[in-house]
Amino acid sequence: MRFSLIDRIVDLQPGARITAVKNLSLAEEYLADHFPQFPVMPGVLMVEAMTQASAWLVRASEDFAHTMVVLKEAANVKCGQFVAPGQTLEVSAEILKQDESQAKLKAHGTVGGQTAVSARLTLAKYNLADRDPDMADADAEMRKVLRDFFAILYAREVATAETAT
Repeated sequence: MRFSLIDRIVDLQPGARITAVKNLSLAEEYLADHFPQFPVMPGVLMVEAMTQASAWLVRASEDFAHTMVVLKEAANVKCGQFVAPGQTLEVSAEILKQDESQAKLKAHGTVGGQTAVSARLTLAKYNLADRDPDMADADAEMRKVLRDFFAILYAREVATAETAT
């Protein structure tokens, strides 16, 4: 099962930073098992939300050059406040350094201006074809799927002649 823990990208500065949001709903499947009498987003999923936002920043910064952008290391992870259904986790990430194979970022998540989670993340970047040349077609298909999903997450409003006047 794959969870998308980012509902919308609200700000993006390729090569620099991203801000995204996750609106926590009581309908989240994992809440049924994670403290059923006190449903809150698990800390590991808050880290995953920061990882997903960071991966979108890396992809957008390099025009989707790498199909695989995955967590390699999470350091200095600190959890502060709980995130409960009905609340919005706002996740921000900033690129500190990157090269061809990895990116280092500083990320944090807040709820109502209060820190819920923070960490230093290292993401590995590669293509499937780097490890198996027969996977080049899979990379091409994955790149298309990622671009399509990114367009949904980061739906920038286009000004029309009617709204401009």
